[in-house]
Amino acid sequence: MARESRRRDEARVAALTELEERIADCRRCPRLVAWREQTAREKRAAYRDETYWGRPVPGFGDPAARILIVGLAPAAHGGNRTGRVFTGDRSGNFLFGALHRAGLANQPTSTHRGDGLRLRNAFVSATVRCAPPANKPTTEERETCRIYLETELDLLADVRVMIALGGYAWSQVLRICRARGDPPSPRPARFGHGAEVTVEDRTLLGSYHPSQQNTFTGRLTPDMLDAVLERAVELAGENAR
Repeated sequence: MARESRRRDEARVAALTELEERIADCRRCPRLVAWREQTAREKRAAYRDETYWGRPVPGFGDPAARILIVGLAPAAHGGNRTGRVFTGDRSGNFLFGALHRAGLANQPTSTHRGDGLRLRNAFVSATVRCAPPANKPTTEERETCRIYLETELDLLADVRVMIALGGYAWSQVLRICRARGDPPSPRPARFGHGAEVTVEDRTLLGSYHPSQQNTFTGRLTPDMLDAVLERAVELAGENAR
């Protein structure tokens, strides 16, 4: 039994690694390709001596995660620079600080891919993998990128709780589940901070996105995000910390 379980784990890690490579090599959306590469060339003054990633950004975390966190897209000078989702910007600091308080991350900060950050029982992803102009991907770009989140949902078989950071992530997760014939319960499944619905054998929770627009205005406070993560840990089971 232990050998069989180990083989399943190894196969999952290999599949996730292959998916990461597919995502990082993607050039399916010409507008996004042009924007992410332009940003990587021109850079922000504060990062002028750094080499930007400038490619699509894969998900990141524990392959055996029971909690999946879904955001919108990489930031132009965050994930698009560092190559890791929610890494190198204030949104990421807010999120990973909360994950650390919840016992799901080994450190509260995230500055670059080699900074030692590790997630336990959590995996962080996005609905769109390239930094979009004005942080607004088009409908076509969102739908083109959907296959990557769908594949992650298939590969992360232990996930029991999904947290949507923002209304679009909420809608996209529900769209994927409905396409599989799994409508949410109860309905209507309206987004809101702390909203909770059941889809398939998983629970979807809503949270405001940790963007500066929300955190600087107090629309999303550390206590509010902590409460959502605490609920996620509770729903994911006693081994989720």
